[in-house]
Amino acid sequence: MKKILSITLSLLLLVSCFSAVLGVSAASTDIRRISVTINGDAKTSCGIAWYTSEKSASIVKVLKESDYAGSFDGAEVYNPIGGCREFQGNFVHKVTVDHLQSNTAYVYIVGDGENWSEPGRFVTAIDSAESFSFITLADVQASSDENFKRAALVMAAANTKLPDSKFIVNLGDFVNDCTNDEWDWYSDNFSFTNTQTTIVPVAGNHEGNLKWFWFNNMFNIGAAKGSQTITGCYYSFDYGNAHIAVLNSNDMYPMTLQQMNWLKNDMSKSDADWKFVFMHRALYSAGKNINKPDTIMMRSNLLPLIDELDIDIVMAGHDHMYFRSEQVKGDAVVPDVQYVVEEYKGEQVTFAVNPDGTTHILPSTAGTKRYDVRENVMPPILDCGAVVKSTKEFGVFSTIDIVVEPQTQTTKFVFNAYGYDEATQESILIDSYAIKKDMGQNTVDPNYEDAPTDSPLLTLQNILRLFTSLGKYFVDLFTKVLPHGFDIF
Repeated sequence: MKKILSITLSLLLLVSCFSAVLGVSAASTDIRRISVTINGDAKTSCGIAWYTSEKSASIVKVLKESDYAGSFDGAEVYNPIGGCREFQGNFVHKVTVDHLQSNTAYVYIVGDGENWSEPGRFVTAIDSAESFSFITLADVQASSDENFKRAALVMAAANTKLPDSKFIVNLGDFVNDCTNDEWDWYSDNFSFTNTQTTIVPVAGNHEGNLKWFWFNNMFNIGAAKGSQTITGCYYSFDYGNAHIAVLNSNDMYPMTLQQMNWLKNDMSKSDADWKFVFMHRALYSAGKNINKPDTIMMRSNLLPLIDELDIDIVMAGHDHMYFRSEQVKGDAVVPDVQYVVEEYKGEQVTFAVNPDGTTHILPSTAGTKRYDVRENVMPPILDCGAVVKSTKEFGVFSTIDIVVEPQTQTTKFVFNAYGYDEATQESILIDSYAIKKDMGQNTVDPNYEDAPTDSPLLTLQNILRLFTSLGKYFVDLFTKVLPHGFDIF
């Protein structure tokens, strides 16, 4: 035993000497919960966050993937003043990486100067004249390591189906009870994607309502000016020919005027061909939460603004079933939408051509908690539904292609939703939708004046609007909900 121990220690000493010579240190198991997120201009910057058990320096090394040969010699080093800070018994590290080149792959490591993570990877945003694809999923909302593993299988299937995805949108409810254990399980099981691509996080109620500051401490996001970070945050970014706004449906019911005015200003100053809104609470659903006062109040306030801003696509989570609306405007189906059938990726695809209104999509859940469809929902929700189904046998993910065709000056949105069958390990197509638009339709009014987003008067207006919205809710309750026997609890 003494000889074995002696040989073992000698080998360890030899390895440590070689590591010192080569400038290599083993990956630290204490560096965890690493994520790369949208932060600022997606073409030139991103946000990186991670956790450690002990207080330490916050350093990121970044190198172009084309220059990486196993060593970070010559890497750009980011070491911001201030370092980490304590949160819930651990230490949060946030570093914003900037001055990057567009449409470029980078590798990175995070650490304290002595202990380092395994290398990660991200790719900066493309220019506006190029096509791109991304993945969406919602409501992992697990409370055990086993169920996080099952949701991670759905994420892995999405990566297999769309290996060239530029980013991943998570529509909220990453965890169930928002504990340290759950965030560790989530991060451990999703590290294969959170550390290797850029994610677009949306604040869900399970990391927002009464789970204060968790969302903002888990991700390094460039929150919009004035966005409170207690229950989440709202932000926006450009990617290719799309402008994307991420809302925080936790900030107040029915959503603060600060956030709604910010969304109005943000979208009004963009001439992008595609305008997307990602949020957690769905405005169209046939799940158990569409009956709740918070959702009904949000619908009455937010839907008119969505119409005013000509939003193309709204994607949300919260209700763990599948819902895709028709083109809707004014809470009604848009009449006389024109369609054309064209070949795309070797298949015949039906495209709505320059349609009016918005498509609302609730892409079910990637997790194991799945809801039935409720048939007696408040009208006119079911009347606006194109596809309404339960997906109790599947975890679901979605892929989105944004296609730019300069020769015809057109651009396309191609959406596919898949259910992942654990037994067969197959991804089964459950829904598709596509839109074709002429490029350059959206313009910016040079005389547009910003709506206020930081006026103290808005606080009083929010209080008054809450009571007004409650009044509207009770009208809807007694005229639309209860007459249809809808369970309000």
